[in-house]
Amino acid sequence: KDLGDQIDSRTCTVEKFASGVQMFVIGLGKKVLIANNVGMLWESYKAMAPGDLTVAGAWLGVLAFAIQIYFDFSGYSDMAIGLGLMFGFHFVENFNYPYIAKTATEFWRRWHISLGTWFREYLYFPLGGSRKGAVRTYVNLMIVFLVTGLWHGAGMTFALWGVYYGVLQVIERLGFKKILGKYPVIGWSYTFLAALFGWVLFRADTFAQAGGMMVRMICPWKY
Repeated sequence: KDLGDQIDSRTCTVEKFASGVQMFVIGLGKKVLIANNVGMLWESYKAMAPGDLTVAGAWLGVLAFAIQIYFDFSGYSDMAIGLGLMFGFHFVENFNYPYIAKTATEFWRRWHISLGTWFREYLYFPLGGSRKGAVRTYVNLMIVFLVTGLWHGAGMTFALWGVYYGVLQVIERLGFKKILGKYPVIGWSYTFLAALFGWVLFRADTFAQAGGMMVRMICPWKY
């Protein structure tokens, strides 16, 4: 529906083409200059055994992956938006500064907007959304985020990553979001740290690897 009318009525101009080229180049720069290079830092730390990994190295590695996945993902989204604009199509933005979010709920309104919109309209709403009481709402959220995790990959770490964000959404709906709203700095700190630990689950190959890195991050006296 976002593109249906544009297929019949779009216009191609030199100005749109130039803007599309600019957007494409920005996206390509995000991917090649930032994401690919920062990603190598993450891979070097990820390959280490927990016993060889320092606390600073664990945090630096996860932070590097947080940067890599954002610039990689938003980069090729910008490239797609730019290519569309070259041919007269206006695609909606797919990322809206997700790392400034102050709750996990807000993070998912800003991260991968097209996917979140699709799951909301084609899974969350058909399940009943928030129209059938609090308990059913929480169950629906857990289902949606479990499926979101599995959409990224058919592995248990992806499933747990989805459940992790589902639990955060439920906790925030139970009243935690109101508390965070009173203290923006605390809200941002909590959300950013939650995202970092979530990325460990998302990118780890096994539960053992994820657990080892998390232990090193929060328990420096271990190993």
